[in-house]
Amino acid sequence: MLVLRSGLTRALAARAWPPQVYSSFATGPRQSDGTFYEFRTYSLKPSKMNQFLENFKKNVHLRTAHSELVGYWSVEFGGRMNKAFHIWKYDNFAHRIEVRKALAKDKEWQEQFLIPNLALMDKQESEITYLVPWCKLEKPPKEGVYELVTFQMKPGGPAVWGDTFKKAINAHVILGYSKLVGVFHTEYGALNRVHVLWWNESADSRAAGRHKAHEDPRVVAAVRECVNYLVSQQNMLLIPTSFSPLK
Repeated sequence: MLVLRSGLTRALAARAWPPQVYSSFATGPRQSDGTFYEFRTYSLKPSKMNQFLENFKKNVHLRTAHSELVGYWSVEFGGRMNKAFHIWKYDNFAHRIEVRKALAKDKEWQEQFLIPNLALMDKQESEITYLVPWCKLEKPPKEGVYELVTFQMKPGGPAVWGDTFKKAINAHVILGYSKLVGVFHTEYGALNRVHVLWWNESADSRAAGRHKAHEDPRVVAAVRECVNYLVSQQNMLLIPTSFSPLK
């Protein structure tokens, strides 16, 4: 009888493997395809910032021949100065590998831009991000300035803080003082990090809108709930370059 029970236990255990993952333990809704966005930040030598941007402007067509450039900005306020921030779009990881291989073999790109400009950079940083499922990448109606707000959330992923975060973002969107360009969740880099990219007509219009938002009860209520899951946040004011697709 003991042998029968032992065999039955093993049989049941085998049927139960692999263990089922219930929705309450999932990390939240996923993107419907493999498209992702690479955030690149280059810290440049203070005396070489303008030279670097001018060199990239002359050679940008060589780089965009391989993959899509979403936007290219210089950092005006927030954190370290003399930084260039840019976003690149890829269909999937295989696509990015193909692009990196092609760039390594592209003598024109290597000789005209990459090799001569490596000495102008102090540091390079990269993050891989996905657009959250409830947000599409939007294009602003005209030229302006951009604000990238980075939220470091508590561990657990969107299943823990996703709904309250969405409510907080939408509360700002409803006021209409700023246009939401995209909401990105980090896949590689600091985990549980969300980047929100906003467009404003100017830095002053952004300041006026923020003042209005701080007095709106809908925003206050949504933010008050969201901060329970927040670890830290920071932002940067970004100025689009002349060759940036997002102006």
